[in-house]
Amino acid sequence: MKTTVKNLKNEAIGEIDLDDAVFGLPARADLLARAVNWQLAKRRQGSHKTKGISEIAGTTKKPWKQKGTGRARQGSLRSPQFRGGAVIFGPVVRSHEHDLTKKFRKLALKTALSVKAAEGKLVVLDAAKADTHKTKAVADQLKLLGLNSVLIIDGANPDENFRRAIGNIPYVDVLPEQGANVYDILRHDTLVLTRNAVEQLEARLK
Repeated sequence: MKTTVKNLKNEAIGEIDLDDAVFGLPARADLLARAVNWQLAKRRQGSHKTKGISEIAGTTKKPWKQKGTGRARQGSLRSPQFRGGAVIFGPVVRSHEHDLTKKFRKLALKTALSVKAAEGKLVVLDAAKADTHKTKAVADQLKLLGLNSVLIIDGANPDENFRRAIGNIPYVDVLPEQGANVYDILRHDTLVLTRNAVEQLEARLK
């Protein structure tokens, strides 16, 4: 699959052949959903917590005697039916992380790349470099390319000036090739890959 290579001035400067084994897979919503859920589950803090009866501060005295009062039997004022009492089956501190095999994660990433390519929302740049860390020049270049919500994936070491220049632009992110992930690819409208990133992704995912 051939795609036009552009520069930051929105000029076509050549073509690149994208490997169908990485950029030509059929769309699979089930793969993408599981990969996104896996990523978001890892991000959850899991710090939610309610107190059980053993953690509630209060008296341990039996409220009233067991029999003869005509009332329901009670063993503690810290029970859930009393005001300020415990919570039954409440959340506890835990990790929400779960496993997803490397083979599955690799396939989901290739599927996400293929979806962007099929939708025509994949742009290949010759390079993502800036002469200065100032935001205005890079913002004008992105406007020239017609990019608003965009994830830019560069090689292993993105240009520091370029990375700093886009730091203040909303809905625009830069990642190194090894940081490419399904969630970030799908949550941005357009995916931009540098020529270097394409080569490294194909070498890693084929």
